[in-house]
Amino acid sequence: MAGNCYHCGLPIGTAVNFDVLIGGQAQPMCCAGCQAVAQAIVDSGLSQYYQHRDAMPDSPREAVPVMLQELGLFDHPDVQRNFVHAVAEDENLREANLLLEGITCAACVWLNEAQIRKQAGVTAVGINYSTRRARVQWDQRQIKLSEILAAVAAIGYRAHPYDVARAEALAVAERKTALWRLFVAGFGMMQVMMYAVPVYMADVGSGGDMSAGIEQLMRWASLILTLPVMFYSAAPFFVNAQRDLAQRRVGMDVPVALGIGAAFLASVWATLTSGGAVYFDSVTMFVFFLLSGRYLEMLARQKAARSVEAIARAIPAFAERWRSWPAGMAERVPVADLCVDDVVRIAPGDTIPADGVVIDGSSSTDESLLTGESVPLHKSRADSLVGGSVNIDSPLIMRVERVGEGTRLAAITRLMERAASEKPAVVLMADRIAGRFVLALLILALVSGVFWWWLEPARALWIFVAVLVVSCPCALSLATPTALTVATGALARHGVLVTRGHAIETLARATHFVFDKTGTLTEGRMRVTEIIAVNGNETFARSIAAALERGSKHPIARALQGGDDPSIAVDESVNTTGEGVAGVIDGETWRLGRPEYVAGLHGLALPEQIVTRVGAGDTPLALGNHRGWQAFFFLTDSMRGDALQMVSSLKALGFAVSILSGDSAAAVARAGQMLGVDDARGNLLPQHKLAAVRALQSEGAVVAMIGDGVNDAPVLAQAQVSIAMGGGADLARSSGDIVLLGQRLMAITDGVFLARRTTRIVRQNLGWSFAYNFLAIPLAVLGWVTPWMAGIGMSASSLLVVLNALRLQGVKR
Repeated sequence: MAGNCYHCGLPIGTAVNFDVLIGGQAQPMCCAGCQAVAQAIVDSGLSQYYQHRDAMPDSPREAVPVMLQELGLFDHPDVQRNFVHAVAEDENLREANLLLEGITCAACVWLNEAQIRKQAGVTAVGINYSTRRARVQWDQRQIKLSEILAAVAAIGYRAHPYDVARAEALAVAERKTALWRLFVAGFGMMQVMMYAVPVYMADVGSGGDMSAGIEQLMRWASLILTLPVMFYSAAPFFVNAQRDLAQRRVGMDVPVALGIGAAFLASVWATLTSGGAVYFDSVTMFVFFLLSGRYLEMLARQKAARSVEAIARAIPAFAERWRSWPAGMAERVPVADLCVDDVVRIAPGDTIPADGVVIDGSSSTDESLLTGESVPLHKSRADSLVGGSVNIDSPLIMRVERVGEGTRLAAITRLMERAASEKPAVVLMADRIAGRFVLALLILALVSGVFWWWLEPARALWIFVAVLVVSCPCALSLATPTALTVATGALARHGVLVTRGHAIETLARATHFVFDKTGTLTEGRMRVTEIIAVNGNETFARSIAAALERGSKHPIARALQGGDDPSIAVDESVNTTGEGVAGVIDGETWRLGRPEYVAGLHGLALPEQIVTRVGAGDTPLALGNHRGWQAFFFLTDSMRGDALQMVSSLKALGFAVSILSGDSAAAVARAGQMLGVDDARGNLLPQHKLAAVRALQSEGAVVAMIGDGVNDAPVLAQAQVSIAMGGGADLARSSGDIVLLGQRLMAITDGVFLARRTTRIVRQNLGWSFAYNFLAIPLAVLGWVTPWMAGIGMSASSLLVVLNALRLQGVKR
């Protein structure tokens, strides 16, 4: 059987017979591999793939069976630890970022999404055509990762764990291809103009010196030189337009492809019939200018994307691991091979490969990429090190505590990816307007063409093309997402991590800032100033309190954990949010927390000396059991160094500021007095904070809530925009729309300034986009804009909004 394989397009041998029934017809295949893949596609009910595809896939051949044998390795925990992570909402859900190979068109994306989504246990899948990245979420009780990868392999594609180097290779390939298309268009444009200019100068149509034969020769030469521009440089416009129309949608490449195609076909017809005008020069010039604009846009977008992905690139490829510390020797190993409790040597100038703790040496580290704080931090024995930061002065020996997806860097990257995957309302609105605008544009261009055909047929075609091209709403669609992408990267450099798509837009509209006190306005390093033992002694009281707080990460708990006695066992430990902790020790129930909470155990009133002491402003903590009060702890915390400056800056910008805290009313009032905040309320339970925020919202306030700790999670979720301190509890961090990565509270005012400036730039971009279209369309309809001028205008408008958005990268603190 002769011919080409229906699946991969390769030639079929004469003695080969591997047919597959597709769409009711037997289609020839070149080998058993293609037959198996095609049959899998048909059996999965995805045979529409062959109707929608616009390019052949990579040939699977023998690679697929070999890959299938190796896919089981991806189920191994040691392999998964660097790219698979658990989903917070469900301990059985897993999520991974994969890089797909073999994607050649949008139909491939549809096919892979459909194939993965139909697998039992897959809960979510999304594939980005531009980056070839797939974000897959699955229930590990129902399906294994290897089964998902096998489902991809069954239809002739390959999936790998996402790798920054591979993503960069794709970006390089995209730039290289775009540059070649631009070169061909530019070369073709110059050569065509060499033949077009003499015809214009000779003015053949008005009886010039050039003979009809020479003019026809010029036309044929121009046609031949235009062919590579049309079939190579302009190919993406036609491919994308065909894809959009096949999916019954009108994309932005539809009017471009229609305009180019109409002008080219009319010119070909004029050349074949030796009559009428030709537009080869306008076609090549238009394609060149349009590709020039898109190439510059691509460079700008990739530059913005690289600034956002800079954090993901921070981890080095290799690390220096000691085989047995302090003896033995160091060996250079891939960072992916590091395990918890490995000992790593970090030379000056090297990037820290994982999260860990210093066990030897003293140096300083630069964490500016992760926190936005440019001042180096001193590190010595027992200090924590964060993967992605840079060692500056002297060698450090570190014991690894977290690797791969468990590191702080990986958590930051996931939050940034979540923000990038969400579209704020303004982007969705712009997309809807652009979609309707394209349809209206097609109707307007058709009406304009018909009108000019009736009025002056010789000008009808190029006016039709100019109307199609000049007002393509590319700038409208780029106006908002480009600005938000650049702003996200700029905020990250200031230590402000955006984790939700709407956060920048909402922060710019905020009118009221509400702060928690402990760990937010204060440093969160509480210390015990006094212990009053009512029964027993201070040492015993502190050991009981430390045992009850064992395992907690709250600042108050850390202040008490120094006296923990491991011999004291605590049973039935219960933490009541905003109140305290209870547990059974030696058969007796103890409570530690707010005096009101502890009093519920024995019903006794506070001793007089304690009532007097509470009014001094320190944070009181009571310890008691059924026999009554046992001890009282008084704690204090230092205000952050820039808290007053931050509050003053917010008030100067016109914001209302409040403090809502569960701390004692006296301690909160003192903090409010120090910071100049009149609305400072203490002794608030989580439900009280929630009610206070709802009351502000009912009065029309747009609330930005800044908090730290589990107690703040509900109110963070209630606020229109929430900001979580980066050192807080995991639940609060996941509830925050924005996370402060460092300790600088002034990063909040930096964020507000950048958010407001981003909003202004978005408005400028949208205003320019609408103004350009409203100005350009009438001029094109009136015949004052030629196709090549339309190409310049369209490209320039798109480039302008991108360059305007890039101004955000230069914003200083």
